[in-house]
Amino acid sequence: MQDLCAVKAPFNKSMHSGIYISVPFCKSKCTYCNFASGVFSAGQMGRYVERLIEDMRGIRTHAAELGAEISESVDSIYLGGGTPSLLPPDELKKLFFAVRQEFKVLPKAEVTVECAPGTLTDEIIQALATRGVNRVSLGVQSFVDQEAASVARLHTREKTLSDIERLNKAGISNINVDLIAGLPHQTRESWEYSLEQAIATGVPHVSIYMLEVDEDSRLGRELIAGGTKYHAHFVPDDDMTADFYERACERLNAAGIQQYEISNFAREGFESRHNLKYWTRQPYLGFGVDAHSMLPTSESFRANKVEAVRLWATDNYDLFFQSPIWGNGFIDRQSAIEESFFLGLRLNRGVNWQELEEKFGTDLNPYCDVMNELLAEKLLEQSGGKIRLTARGRLLSNEVFQKFVFDRDPQKLGEDSLFYRPIEAAKEKL
Repeated sequence: MQDLCAVKAPFNKSMHSGIYISVPFCKSKCTYCNFASGVFSAGQMGRYVERLIEDMRGIRTHAAELGAEISESVDSIYLGGGTPSLLPPDELKKLFFAVRQEFKVLPKAEVTVECAPGTLTDEIIQALATRGVNRVSLGVQSFVDQEAASVARLHTREKTLSDIERLNKAGISNINVDLIAGLPHQTRESWEYSLEQAIATGVPHVSIYMLEVDEDSRLGRELIAGGTKYHAHFVPDDDMTADFYERACERLNAAGIQQYEISNFAREGFESRHNLKYWTRQPYLGFGVDAHSMLPTSESFRANKVEAVRLWATDNYDLFFQSPIWGNGFIDRQSAIEESFFLGLRLNRGVNWQELEEKFGTDLNPYCDVMNELLAEKLLEQSGGKIRLTARGRLLSNEVFQKFVFDRDPQKLGEDSLFYRPIEAAKEKL
C-alpha cells in the first residue's frame, strides 16, 4: 500500500491560486470586532510565524491525502488579521521569504497587507516595499476622531492621512480604505465627511461595511442587551445605517470609484484580485488561526461529483499550536452550485446563468424556481444572460442568499450524500 505521507498533491498548471495568511495580533481589540484576533505579547509573534512556515511546507502532503490539487503558481497574497503591520520587520521578511520559497509567486502577483493607521513605522513601510508588497488595506473605519475612539481605534484622521502620504512616497499607491457605516455617534453629516475624506485622499479602492450586531463582539452583545457600555446607545438604527450605505454607493460611484461588489468600490483596474478569488470560487490556500482554503479535487473525485475540498484551522490561538492538522470537508455538487450563487451574486456583474448550465447541467434545475421568485420580487434582475442583485437586493442580500441554500438534512438527502460525511468515510465511496 502506498504511503500517503510520502505523496505530495500534484500541481495543476491550468490555474493560479491565492494565498491568505492570518495574523491575529492587535494593539487593542476593537469593540465591534468578531474576528479571531486579540492582544498578544511580542514574544508570541516569532513562534507564530514559525508555525505558519511549518504549515506551508506541509500543505502539499496534506492536500494529497484528501485528493486535492494545488496550483503550480500563485498570483495573489493577502496578509489579513488582526494587524499584520504589528509584526516586526524581520518576521515580515522571514514570512515573505518562506512564501516565495514554497510557492511559485508570479512577478505581477497582487500582494496585500492589512494595516492599522498608526502602526506603519518607517521600518515597516520599508519592509513592505522591499518584499514585494504592492497593495495596502487601511482599517480606517472613520475619519472622525470621536467615532474611531468610541470603538477603541487608536488612530486619528491626521495620522491616517500621513500614513497614506508615506505609503505613496514609498511606491505603494494601490491603497484601500475601510469605512464602517453605523458606528457610535455617527450622523448623516459625519458620514458625509468620512466619505469626502476618503475620496479626497485619491485612494483607488474603498470598502464600505455596515456594522454587524451579533454576540461575538462586545459592542454587539451590549446592543442586543440594550445597554450603554461601549457607546452602544449612540449607535444609529438599522434604517439610518442602510441610508449611510446607500449614500456611500451614490458618492463613490459619482467620484469614479465604482461599486463592483456589495461592500467594495474601486477605480478601473484596481479591484481586489485576491478577494475576487473568493467570490468566483477560484482556488486559494489559507494559513494561520481561523484561515480557510479551497482546493479543486483530482479528476477521479470530480467524476464522482466531488467538486472541491475545504480546509480550515481552529480559531483558538492556543489550540492552533496543538493541532497538527487542519479540519477538512468535501464540497459536493449541490454545495458548489449554492456557493456559485451566494458568492457570485455579491458581485455587481452577478452570475452567468449560461456558464452555470454548462458546468452543472440539469443539477441546476431546482434553482430555477428560486431565481424566478426573486426576479418577481425585484430582488434580482436579469440582463444579457446574467443574474444580479438589484439595489434593493443588496440591502437584503443575506435573505436573498439564504434562498439558494436548500435543506441539507442528511435523512432527506439520503445515504449517498457526501456532504455530511467525514472526509475519510466519504472517500470510501469514491
